[in-house]
Amino acid sequence: MNNNDYQYRIDCVLQYIKEHSGQKLNLTILAGVSHFSKYHFSRIFTAQTGVTPAVYVNRIRLQNAVTLLLETQKSVLEISQLCGYESVSTFNSLFKKYYGTTPSVFRKSSGRDSKIRPYSSKKPEEKPRHEDYNGSRTNNLLKRAWASMITFRELPEYKVAYVRQAGSYLDTQETWSRIGQWAKRQGITPDNAYFIGISRDDPDLVEDQACRYDACVTLPDGFAQQDYEASIEFATLPGGPCAVYSFYDTTDKLVLAYQQVFSNWLPHSGYEADDRPCLEFCLNDPAQDKEGKCRADLYIPVKSLNGRVNP
Repeated sequence: MNNNDYQYRIDCVLQYIKEHSGQKLNLTILAGVSHFSKYHFSRIFTAQTGVTPAVYVNRIRLQNAVTLLLETQKSVLEISQLCGYESVSTFNSLFKKYYGTTPSVFRKSSGRDSKIRPYSSKKPEEKPRHEDYNGSRTNNLLKRAWASMITFRELPEYKVAYVRQAGSYLDTQETWSRIGQWAKRQGITPDNAYFIGISRDDPDLVEDQACRYDACVTLPDGFAQQDYEASIEFATLPGGPCAVYSFYDTTDKLVLAYQQVFSNWLPHSGYEADDRPCLEFCLNDPAQDKEGKCRADLYIPVKSLNGRVNP
C-alpha cells in the first residue's frame, strides 16, 4: 500500500459524504466505506485531509444548507432535516458558529452581508495533501530517517490489571499512582512487568473530560485475578505485529508523535493500522526525570500486507 491508496480510500469517503450528507453518518459507516480500521479511521482521515470527519461532514451539510436557503423557499426546519440534522436547534447553533449568523438572518440578507463569513476559505479537498515524505521513493535521506525511527515487533498477548480514568490525557498521574501502588502490593514492579498506557478516545472527537485512559500493568503467569478493590479491573490485550516509535519528550507532545506517525510514515509504509489500540509502553516516571519528560515506546498496531513481516 502506498500514499495514493490512502488518498483514494479517503477520497471515496469524501465523495460518499457529499452524496449522503442528508443521511445519518457516523464513524462506523465512514470507516466501512474507507475499509480502514474503525479504531484508527478518524486519525487517518484527519492526517489526510487536515480536518476531522465530523468537521468535514458539517462543512458539506452547511454548504448545502446555504444553497437551499438562497435558492428555495423551504423552511429552516425542512432545510435542517434535508441536510441531515436531527434537530433544528443543532442546525441553528452550528450554522451560527460557522457563519456568524442564524439561517433566517442569512436568508434575509441573501448572503451578501460582509459580516457573514464561512469558517474556512478552502474546502478540505482543495488543501494540499501532506507531501510524500520520500518524493515517490526518491528521497533516500527521509527513508533512512524513518527506518531509523521505526522498528517492528510481534507483540504477544498480555494479561493486565488496569485502572481507568475519564478526563484529560494530561492528567493521568493519579491513575498511574493507583495502579502503581496496587502493583507494588502484589510484588509487581518495573523489573518484572510492563506498565502500559492506552488512550481509548480521540480527543478531536470526544470532550476532554470524557476521554478514557487505561493505566495498565502486565500480570505474571498464573496470577490469580481475585476481587480486589473496585477500581482494579482485568483484561487481555491482543497481540500481533506493531510498528514501534520511541518517544522522549513532555507528555503533551505525545499527540504530535502520533500525528507524525499516522500522517507522514504510515501512508507510505506499505502497512495500514490494525483494529487494535495503540499502546504506550512507559519506560520511566516523568516526575523522576531530570527534564520532566516521558520516555515511552509507542506501539502502533499494523496489518502485514502481502505476507510481509518487516518493511
